[in-house]
Amino acid sequence: MLSSRLQDTALRYFLEVVRSGSVSEAATRLNVSPSAVSRQVAALEDLLGVPLFDRRPRGMAPSAAGEMLAAHARRGALEADRVVADIKALQGLHTGLVRLCSSAGFAIEFLPRVMAQFRTQYPGIQFHVRVASPAAVTTAVLHGDADIGLTYSRAAERDISVQHREASPVIAIMRPDHALARFKSITLAQMHPHPIALPERDNTVRQLFDIGCSQRGLVFEPVLVCNHFETLTHFVLHGGGLSISGEVTVRDRVQRGELHAAQIREPGMSARAVEVQTLGGRTLPAGVRMFLEFLRGQLIDGHRAG
Repeated sequence: MLSSRLQDTALRYFLEVVRSGSVSEAATRLNVSPSAVSRQVAALEDLLGVPLFDRRPRGMAPSAAGEMLAAHARRGALEADRVVADIKALQGLHTGLVRLCSSAGFAIEFLPRVMAQFRTQYPGIQFHVRVASPAAVTTAVLHGDADIGLTYSRAAERDISVQHREASPVIAIMRPDHALARFKSITLAQMHPHPIALPERDNTVRQLFDIGCSQRGLVFEPVLVCNHFETLTHFVLHGGGLSISGEVTVRDRVQRGELHAAQIREPGMSARAVEVQTLGGRTLPAGVRMFLEFLRGQLIDGHRAG
């Protein structure tokens, strides 16, 4: 990439060792010899006067000094990418790549729709989307592997800039002909007699649901537990019972009348927020900035409509 030429070779080699965890793997990815990588890392260590890695039997992990240098190197790499993208924008090419990392629920329907709508205005923009756990989304942003993170968060993260935040209460979803579909909000006690399908326990919606059940002394025996949201949704659509979700995940299906959503009136069910995250202190490329504003607008408009 052109941007790689704007970075010091030693820093590029060092950062690749951080990413891959070994000199040999870094050399393979860089298409150079392992000795060339070792020389560059050793030169940096000599320059700084500190070890940048803890050498371990199964690889190399950055030391405290290495972590600090890695953060600097990542920012430098991202800044080089931005300069190249902005120069191309000045030439009127209207091209660019937006790298997104997203929690699973957003990637089902919301993000695909938003990206498709954005490309009607800017057809030269390309996207790369990676789906990950909420914590892994934030890590991808921190490591420079994603320009924008769309995730659920319950606490502030250092070096993360929150571009948009909105409450994301746990909701119950059901078919429009379900017995509870006449209510806009329901309690756990109202839900308890009905069959329910739930995500696995590592899911943040499930965790808040379980906390609420514990506070109420209610034990639900789910008829289905699954780590794939689409499976849970189709179980509901086929008349299997209730399930739980975040609002953005099912927004399009609710608007089309395929599902009914009811807020669960219990303490703690709103102890989670949708966050749009970027790396703190980073200047984003023009195409990424444009999409970021469009994404925020879609979230805000949908939240108001809901």
